Formats: sequence, structure tokens, C-alpha cells
Amino acid sequence: MLPLARAQQLWRQWLRRESPRQALYAWRQRDWLAVLLSCTLVALLSSWPWLVEPILRPGIPAPFSARAPRAATVVDSDALEQRRSQLGTRTNVQVVDPQANLELRQRLERQIQELEQVAASPQERVAPLNLKPAEQAWLSAQGPAQRAAWNQNIRLAQQRMLSQGVVGSVAKHQLELAARLQLGELPEPAQSLGSRLLALNLQGHTNLRNDAGLSQRLIEELLNQQGIPRIQVKQGDLITRQGEPISPQAYDVLDYFGMVDRRPLLRAWLAHFLEALAACLVVVLIIRRWRTNLEPRHALLVLGMLLVVQAFKLWLGNTASPLALLVPATLLLAQGLGTIAGLAWLAAASLLWPEPLDDYSEVRLMVATAVAVVAAVLAGRQRSRAQLVQLAILLPSGALVLQWITVQVVALWHGRTRLPPTGTELGAEALLMGGLLMAGLLLGPLVESFFGLLTRARLLELADLQRPLLRRLSLEAPGTFEHTLMICGLAEEGARAIHGDVDLIRTGSLYHDVGKLHAPEWFIENQSEGPNPHDLLDDPGGSASVLQAHVDEGLKLARRHRLPRPLADFIPEHQGTLRMGYFFHQARERNPRVPEENFRYRGPRPQRRETAILMLADGCEAALRSLPPGTSEEEASQMVRRLIDARRLDGQLKDSGLSRGELELVIRAFVRVWKRMRHRRIPYPIPARKAYSA
Repeated sequence: MLPLARAQQLWRQWLRRESPRQALYAWRQRDWLAVLLSCTLVALLSSWPWLVEPILRPGIPAPFSARAPRAATVVDSDALEQRRSQLGTRTNVQVVDPQANLELRQRLERQIQELEQVAASPQERVAPLNLKPAEQAWLSAQGPAQRAAWNQNIRLAQQRMLSQGVVGSVAKHQLELAARLQLGELPEPAQSLGSRLLALNLQGHTNLRNDAGLSQRLIEELLNQQGIPRIQVKQGDLITRQGEPISPQAYDVLDYFGMVDRRPLLRAWLAHFLEALAACLVVVLIIRRWRTNLEPRHALLVLGMLLVVQAFKLWLGNTASPLALLVPATLLLAQGLGTIAGLAWLAAASLLWPEPLDDYSEVRLMVATAVAVVAAVLAGRQRSRAQLVQLAILLPSGALVLQWITVQVVALWHGRTRLPPTGTELGAEALLMGGLLMAGLLLGPLVESFFGLLTRARLLELADLQRPLLRRLSLEAPGTFEHTLMICGLAEEGARAIHGDVDLIRTGSLYHDVGKLHAPEWFIENQSEGPNPHDLLDDPGGSASVLQAHVDEGLKLARRHRLPRPLADFIPEHQGTLRMGYFFHQARERNPRVPEENFRYRGPRPQRRETAILMLADGCEAALRSLPPGTSEEEASQMVRRLIDARRLDGQLKDSGLSRGELELVIRAFVRVWKRMRHRRIPYPIPARKAYSA
């Protein structure tokens, strides 16, 4: 029992060491269900080939060597399809289209009616074609019966021409010649007028359409006449060698001898399905382990990108480009969720790459993975959009050079038994990756806004003091704005001391008190000479409600100005559940039984180190500024330590993940900032003003 108890103790110690020091963002049951459903979709898509496709197909390396068990004659399906496609371009069978015939007959009837009107009143009508003088005279001299007979001859002639088929590209004079042959019994100028009328009616029109059934029948007849391409196989002939790509002819022979298993490989499918499902879940848990404030929509973004990449792998097959599929997605996730998230996603996407791979595909996948690792590491260090654009330009160039070198090394190693990818193919792949990286940078702000991502570039943009909300704070609550700048310096130095997120705490500090815009005159830093509104109110409970309101109104402003959630969290968490001591003591003097909960902020307590440091900076800023000039560094440190210990003993820091050692580093950082604030200046002598006489 002793070894078992020791093992359990070690397990509990490991869990405590590996568990997040900060509180995890609470996921609801429906959030977990959405994540599990997304993981299942990715796993199903990744394992789909083992469920519906045969394990063998042309182009992949053969998993085994095979010889022909007997002599046979096998149809060469690849050559047959090529010959069929070649014949298809010149064996289109056309038939007469009755609908086109009807439209052409109706068109001729309209032209005949126009000629009838011209014959009745030649001076008032425009003929459908330019009539020669002889034709005009002949038409006027004919009676109704004679014109009716001529019209019938024209209709019959067109019907005979249409029955033979008319093509729209036939020249006009050829149509006139064919019409003259059909109207050979008519005298002149009746014959010339009729031929010109028929040519005008048929020019540019066709009454033929392609018949797919007859065309296919003709192709099959031609193939039978030329002979179907076949492969002669002798007993013992080598069909495939293990590791070499399967040719289309070898696949036909394997299929003929029943060596291609077309049944669903349920066991292999289940193994790959569980493998992909486990990989997705591990990715989510790893990212949540390192990013405790991970929201469900962030996890769905990670899984959604993995689903899209798996779909492209399934669609493109062996032609899928590892560089184009892995690097842009890794860069985007590392930029928005951190390097760990990008690397975890990359590991899953690489692990689930379709198999088997030949030598060149394997080395290209390795190169793409290496480039994606570099992109994930560098993405977290980029602090502007311009740096990201430079990275999007340099990565394809480096990938092209690295891939070309590795491909050439592999080709030399294997003695060029198979042709390596050409430089044009590698260059096109690098250009495609570069284009996708640029597209990702252009769409980055939309993705950040929709999924609530907070990148370094966006943090710096939101920290601009000319932003509308910050500009309004400086104009309407100047005291609060100056107080914010002072706290920003303290909090930034404290975060830097413990290697926290300096950019996040700087930007969050600027927005933590924007709720005071609702009623700036109720806060002492904005009050000038005159009565204090709290004294006029003379109600401790009402004053406590005003203080709580600056948190509630701040959250409303954050939603209205679309601040990301990590920044909006600074607004309630910098107050936590602190007690409003001054008004609480006032209330206790009037009613000793007043509940303390009525005079505490509603929280929540700080959930991460950065918001905890801001709470401590908010509590120490006024005290540090109020220290007399002769205060020593040790006295300032003791005062800061007392304030911080009060908040720690009040339970405000237990969810933040701050350790006692980190608190000591924060204390020293605050004192360093205080020393910079109180540095002495050299007194400059001010000369007396001289008097001048008029």
C-alpha cells in the first residue's frame, strides 16, 4: 500500500504543478457540446478516405510488392479515357432541332407578309430587303394567286434546306446559291428574289443541336473499330514494388486480379477517427491550459480552421500544398491567440496529413512545418501591421529557398529515380502561400472583430490617446484621465517585473475608469472648488451605488465601443469585490447592523495577473503620491506592502494567479516608479523684473 500512496501523492503534486494558476474562463454545457461537435466533424472529415475510398489508388506509394498470379489481358482504362476524350472533340453528332425550324419558318412568314404589303402599296412600305427595279416591277405585276404560288415555292424550298441542316457560319452567297438550286423551276426575277429572301432569312442562324447519345454511340463505334487499348500481363510479372508510386496501368492490373480492396475499412477508419478526435481535443486543452481566458468562440475558430484545411486536403489529394495550407493558418492563430495556440494547431494539422507520402511530399511537409514554426514564433513578437506585412513577404522567399535546397538534396540522395518538383512548381507554391498570407492580413481585422481576438497590433491601435473614448475621457474627466496615466505607468512597470503582458495592461489601464464619464463630478479627482456631491446627498448607500455605477457604465461603454473582452475585463476586475470603506464606516455609524455586502463592489475578483496588478496600482497610486518629501525607500515599500497585503488577505488576489514572490517584485516595481516621480530638480534662480520708465 505504501508505493500506491506514494504514487497518489506524486500524482496530486504533479496536478497542482500543472494546473493553471489563474482561474479558467467558465464554459457552459452548450459551449462544450459545440466544441465536441466541431471535433467530431474534423475527425469525420479526416478519416473519410478510409471509409469510402479504396486504400490503393494511382499516384500513391505502393504499400506492398505484387506479382501477376496468372497471364491476363487487362483493359488500360487510362489510355481508353484519353482516346475517348480525344475522339469526343471531333465526334459531336448533330440533329435537326424542331424548335429552331419553327422559329425560322415564323421569321420567313413575317418577311413574306412584308413583301405582300409592299406589292399592294409599293410607295408607302419599306421592303425587308433592297428590291431591284426588275424585282419591284415583277412583284407589282403579279396577282394574288400568282404571289400565293410563289410564296408556297419559297416555303417548300426553305423546308428542304432546313431538312438538310443549316449552319450559322455559312456565307451569304453560298446560301443564295443553295436557294437557287431549290428554286430552279422559277423564272427570273422570281428566282433571284426568292433566293435572296431565303439567304436573308437563314444567314447567321442554325437549326442543328448536339445529340449526346448519338455522339457517345459514335465514339464507342470508333473505339471498337480502332481497338480498345489493353495491357498484356504474363504470369509472375512484377505489378508494383513497395514504396514506388502506383501507375494507372498497375492499378488496372491490381484491380483486375482483385488486389484492390473496395470494402469499407471500418477498423482503419475507426482508428483514424479516434486519432483525429483525440488530436482536436488535445489541441483545445493545450490552448486552454496556456490561455486560461480562452473563450468558446476562440476554440471554434481553431477547430474551424482545422476543418477547412482538412477539407482542402481531401479535395486536392496529393496535389495539396503544405506551405499554402499550414503556414497562413498558423500565422493567423499565433497572432490572435499566441504562439502556443499556433504551434498546437500546427502539430494537429501536420499529424493528420493524408498518407502515404513519397519522398518529395514528405520533405515538403517537413519544410512547411518548419516554416510554420518560425511564423508562429515570430507572429507573437510583431507589434504592428507593417511588421506583419514584412513577415508575409520574407516567409515565402525563405520557404522557396529552403524547399528548393531540400528537394535537390533528396533528389541526389535517391539518385533521381523520380523527377523532383521543378523550380516553377516550387515558385508557384511560394507565391500562393504569399498571396494567402496577404489575404489573411487584409481579413485579419474582420476576424479579430468577429471572434474577439486581441493581437499586439490591435492593442497598440486601441492605446492611441486620440481614440474617441479616450479623447472624451481627457476632455470631460481630466482628473480621471491624469489618474489613469499615473496608474498606467505603475501597472506597466509591475507587469514588466513579472514578465506579464505589458501591452495588455497598458491598454487595459487606459480604459479601466471610462465609466466615470457617466458622472465625473462625483469623483474627487474631477472636483474643483465647491461642495462635494456626496456631502449634499448625505446617503452612504446612495454614494456606494454611484461608485458601483462607474463599473456598470464602463461595461456599457465597452460594449458600445466594441472593446475586446480582455480589455473590458479590466473595468470590473480592477475593483473586484473591494469594500467601499469610507461610506461603509459612515453607514455603520448610523446603523451598526447594515450588511457589509451592500458596500462591496459586485466583482468579479481579478481573474488574471494583469487585472490584479491594475487593482494594486489603483490602490497604491494615491498613497504613493501623498507621501511627504522626506520619505525613504524603505518606508515607501512598507506602505505599499501593507496596502497589497490588505487586498491579499481580503481574498481579492486568490483567482489571479499571482504568487507571493511575484507580489514582492510588483512592490519593488511600484517603488521604482515612485522614485522616478519624486526625483529632485535643480532650483533655477529667477531674476528680478526690471522696471522701465517711459
